[in-house]
Amino acid sequence: MKTFFLSLTTAASAIAALPSVGPDYQRPDVSAPAAYRDITDTPSVVLSPDWWRAFNDPVLDELEARALAANQDLRAALARVEQARALAGVARSAYLPSVSAAPSVDRERTSRTVDNRLTDSPATTHTLPLNLSWELDLFGRVRRLNESARAEFAAAGATYHAARLALTAEVATTHFTLRAIDEELRIVNRTVGVRRDALSLTASRFKQGTAGELDVARAETELASTEADAAALAIRRASTETALAVLLGEAAPSFSAGIATASVATPGIPAGLPSDLLTRRPDIAVAERALAAASARIGVAKSSFFPAISLTGSAGYASADISDLFKSDSRLWSIGPSLYLPLFQGGRNKASLARSRAAFEESLAVYRQRVLIAFREVQDALTASRLLEDQAAAQARAVESARRGAKLSQIRYDAGYVSYFEVVDAQRTALDVERADARLTGQRWITRVSLIKALGGGWSQPTS
Repeated sequence: MKTFFLSLTTAASAIAALPSVGPDYQRPDVSAPAAYRDITDTPSVVLSPDWWRAFNDPVLDELEARALAANQDLRAALARVEQARALAGVARSAYLPSVSAAPSVDRERTSRTVDNRLTDSPATTHTLPLNLSWELDLFGRVRRLNESARAEFAAAGATYHAARLALTAEVATTHFTLRAIDEELRIVNRTVGVRRDALSLTASRFKQGTAGELDVARAETELASTEADAAALAIRRASTETALAVLLGEAAPSFSAGIATASVATPGIPAGLPSDLLTRRPDIAVAERALAAASARIGVAKSSFFPAISLTGSAGYASADISDLFKSDSRLWSIGPSLYLPLFQGGRNKASLARSRAAFEESLAVYRQRVLIAFREVQDALTASRLLEDQAAAQARAVESARRGAKLSQIRYDAGYVSYFEVVDAQRTALDVERADARLTGQRWITRVSLIKALGGGWSQPTS
């Protein structure tokens, strides 16, 4: 028996060395631009898989760890990887013979009313056979099936990494959105306090006859308007907080995100060369592996035009008496090849091959489109980063001048040179500018996250 299986293994190795029908897959060439715009240099990108640590934000580090441990979408993606691994194992099993045992006990009696009948007395037959079946993969059908399954397994792995990158980027984006809202709330709440003091002071002056009723009405209007803005921001914060809870795999009613106050760095990320992107984005790897699987399925479809040869056999024991079942005289065996030759299929095989080729062309278009989208996302993030730097500098000047204007207006009003309307207008302008500055700071963080995600987030396509 050992010699028999050794011979089968040797035969399997010899058959595996035979050429397979269908095209041998080659990664398609993709035209990549020489460089990105809006950068001064293109050093090689070196990103860590834990890329969020570059922001030097302990709160973000903790949130990312919790999300990676408990996010349900990520767990589902990991389960799909295990499914693909199992399917690859199923496909790989076709390389070797299938051996099964089928013991049976039959009791039968023949009819007395048929011609050439055997003895009509009841008879019992005990059978213990081992059945063997093995497809001789002469034309590569099994090999192409394995090639497709391995490519789909690799695509599932890359899909998991794409889901991981999307999750960590979404957590970072939501966290920075929350920080920007908190800063806006701080500014608005501070302004509410200023407006409340202003209303009290204006009401006191009105009683003393040094301020008009219109000034009191304006002060009341500005206070109520600012309080309404604070409530609207609180609603946005609550919604963002519950969204973060879902990303962390936690129930929203029991989740609470504290107010982060530590400073956050805005790391500089070199973009590298555009050609590097083809191996540093998991979504591109998913599309490329799907293309490889589609190429292998062309070979599977083409193998349907060729004969299929299988080796079948059976060996075991059969006896009318169970006590004689394992005696040498009770042994039986049979072995022989079977041939399947597709003579006429009504065009089915031809249609299947045409479908496989069309599916490959579809996968090729999807792959090239994914590459184009990747280049666009990196370029958009780079351009936005550069322009946001200019915008932040201008915004900082606007904040400084608006605060100075509000202060001067209050001084002029206290001296009786201007009406209260000028004070209100200057304070409203200062509030709007400061809130815009807080939103811009959050947008700069989020844009940097978008750039890191567009560059692959520290993932690199395996070489094998």
